[in-house]
Formats: sequence, structure tokens, C-alpha cells
Amino acid sequence: MPTTPDTTTPQITPPYGFQEVVALTKAHRVLLPKGTALPMTFRNMNPMPVSFTEFPVASRDYPLVFISGDQGKTFTPMLVTGLAAQQNLFVMWDNTWDRRAYLPAYVRRYPFCMTRVMVDGQEAPERVACVEKRAINDKGEKLFDDKGAATAEWETRQKLLFEYEADLARTEEMCRLLVEHQLLEPFTMQATPDQGEPIQLTGMFRIAEEKIAQLDGTVLKDLTQKGVLGRIYAHLISLDNFQRVLARNTALANRAAAKPAKKAD
Repeated sequence: MPTTPDTTTPQITPPYGFQEVVALTKAHRVLLPKGTALPMTFRNMNPMPVSFTEFPVASRDYPLVFISGDQGKTFTPMLVTGLAAQQNLFVMWDNTWDRRAYLPAYVRRYPFCMTRVMVDGQEAPERVACVEKRAINDKGEKLFDDKGAATAEWETRQKLLFEYEADLARTEEMCRLLVEHQLLEPFTMQATPDQGEPIQLTGMFRIAEEKIAQLDGTVLKDLTQKGVLGRIYAHLISLDNFQRVLARNTALANRAAAKPAKKAD
């Protein structure tokens, strides 16, 4: 398992949606999610990161879009879970994820993550296995036995972490190629519920389909061999899922309207 340098206290920036993370040690006991109830951090998360390998399966249930936090220099793919900030329409009444929909790896890896650390102002070459600080508890589960060997629970979770981290590298390469070939364009999604005001979603980017037809054969071959072309079409097809998200939003509004009002004391 990667470890942090011992020379000084590392500075760790928590990933999106995490509060405060610390480097995982063999001494830590961790409160692991029990049953199917979602950790609080994901119940209102919208949008949510999606990785390269997840595109084909996630595109069946969610709109997949791209966002940029640096004026279009780099992009991150996200799946849309609602029509408003902090609205996750895939969380059911009992705080579980809708079992009919794909559960993103970003949720499944919690409370663990891999992240880079800064030491003396420099980024360390290795990524470090970290855990949400609030999940560390003396009543939590041991991830290593008394001899320092990993438990079966941690081996399973560590495998997911490492696989997800490797997949993020492929995700970054895909986004770099999309930028290099200028395939992304901003777009606005307008939705009109059966009741209420029209909804407008902004700040998103999509693949400009007409630009794909303008690519030469060498570029198309490269994108195909790297699996990027398949992800491009999964993304484009997924945009139809905005209608399904709107339908979820309408169903939620109808259920809220049908609830009897509470009687005043």
C-alpha cells in the first residue's frame, strides 16, 4: 500500500464530496457503510464523477456530460443525477440508491480514496490511500490483523481503489484527446416540467457530433484503438436520459403534492 513521506506532515486535498481525508494507516479502525443506506455526502450530490470504464453502463441510466473548472483547459466527465444543484433523484425514500440504476464507483469506494499529497510545496510522485477522517473510530473495523496483514475486507476495497485510480488515468487521457481535437462544445439543457417553471441547466459541455465527421482517418483509428470513440457515442446517446431525469423530477413533485398536509396543533 502506498505510504506518505515521513519528512514532514503532508497536505492532502480531499476529493470532490469528501470533507477531510487523512492517509490511511494500519492502526486505523474505520466505520464502513452498513447495509445499503447511502453515506450522507452522496444523498445530495449532483453531478457526480464518472470514469472511463463506467461510460457504457452508466450511459444507460444517466446523462453523461463534461465540465471544466479552468475555462476549458481540462475537463472532467460527470453523470447528472438531478435537475438542480444538490438534487440527487436516484436516492430513494429510505436513503438507498435506486437498485434499478447503476451505482457509480465514486460511491462504492467511500469512505476511501486515492489522492496526491503536497510535501514542502511539491507534489509527491505516489498517490496515497486515504480515508474520510470522520469514518475513523475506535468502534470501527480493523483493516489489518495483528501481524499487519490486510483483511479480506480491505483487500476487496483496495482492489476497487487501485482499479478506479488506474481508470482515472484513462479518463484523463480521454479528456486530453477531446481537448486536443477540439471536440467539446458548451450546451444548455432546457427542461419543461408538467407543472412549475422551466428548468435550465448550464455549465456543461458535450461532444460536437459534426466535428467527429471532420476527423481524418488516422485520428479516428487512434480514438477507436484507445476505446475513446466508443465512449464518445455512449456519451451522445446518454444525453437522451435528460428526459428520464425530468420524469423522475416530475414523479417526485407529484408525490410531494399528493402528501396530505400536516394538521396544525
